[in-house]
Amino acid sequence: MLALNLSMSGSNLDTNIYEQFPSPCYVLHETALEANLQILDLVQKEAGVSIICALKGFAFWRVFSLVGHYLKGGTASSLNEARLIAEEMGVEAHCCAPVYVEDEFPEILKYSSHLTFNSLSQYARFLPAVKSFSKKVSLGLRVNPGYSEIECALYNPAQPGSRLGILAKDMPLSLPENIEGLHFHALCENDSYALEHVLEHFEQQFAPWIDHCRWVNFGGGHHITREGYDIVHLINVLKSFKERHPAIEDIILEPGEAVGWQTGVLVSTVQDIVENQGVKVAMLDISFSCHLPDCLEMPYKPTLLGASDPTTDSAHVYRLGGASCLAGDFMGMGDYAFNEPLEIGDMIIFDDMIHYTMVKTTFFNGLKHPAIAMITKEGEPVLLNHPGKYEDYKAKLG
Repeated sequence: MLALNLSMSGSNLDTNIYEQFPSPCYVLHETALEANLQILDLVQKEAGVSIICALKGFAFWRVFSLVGHYLKGGTASSLNEARLIAEEMGVEAHCCAPVYVEDEFPEILKYSSHLTFNSLSQYARFLPAVKSFSKKVSLGLRVNPGYSEIECALYNPAQPGSRLGILAKDMPLSLPENIEGLHFHALCENDSYALEHVLEHFEQQFAPWIDHCRWVNFGGGHHITREGYDIVHLINVLKSFKERHPAIEDIILEPGEAVGWQTGVLVSTVQDIVENQGVKVAMLDISFSCHLPDCLEMPYKPTLLGASDPTTDSAHVYRLGGASCLAGDFMGMGDYAFNEPLEIGDMIIFDDMIHYTMVKTTFFNGLKHPAIAMITKEGEPVLLNHPGKYEDYKAKLG
């Protein structure tokens, strides 16, 4: 296997550089992103598969030219994502949406090379439009292997009663007209061993159809760039599947989080410190509900640069509070210990905030979106976008 020269992630860099940006602000480190892309490229070359970027997990379009240099495109779940891939990555999208709507469908076809239907009814509804379209789009069906090792039900597409994917018992005897691929998604921050187990169920249940496909898509949730991920095992799993199914021309993986994993931060600032019944709360200019919704949904406790989990000896312990009126807009998964007392104006830096967190921001309560910036491979800080406090919010509402 090729050797990689992995550079330090943003969490290992001098935090003083973040003072050059407005607060709040998402800051991507281009060097860390390229290190991730090199790992993903190594996998696709060694295993002979295609890896594409899922925009639902990583949609930092300003660096799509770099992403496109290493990966083989992007996957979209909406018209806007498909268009963004076409315009900023310069390729047609792999589109897989739970539902398509009639007035958008011609444009989705325009921007797509591959298109997956979540149900047989959607396939039947839109097949005439595909057949009459001016170019060929390769069609697939999303299937549900009925097995997953995802612990959080919110992110588990294979849970009982799921609306996502066709069960094997509901498949027709043979692949329907114009269907060339099968697509499953049953991972979330999982390793290669979870993929191996999912594949066992996929192959067992969908054996009558797999070898009639031109391509199969193993979805996202592959935590390939996370420290400790067994890349050699992943490559062997992929090669083994190819050997068992030589008729399949292309195996596709579509991670999103793995692209943006550990590539940047969310910078915020302490605006006030309040105390209630012995609990000190640092009030920030960001909102967990608006800007870090995954922390509430999963839930999980993000890492702060320069802070740690409290111990019985910790002298300066704070809960972090968001800026919205929602009572639950605070970090409820635990407090943080700091080396010194916090003061108004202190910078609070949330690590690893460039993938799912960034793409889920909302305008709830009229709070402004964080600015977007990056630090280039040459170490140059660049402010890319500083959203308006009012115009963007108003446009969203009417």
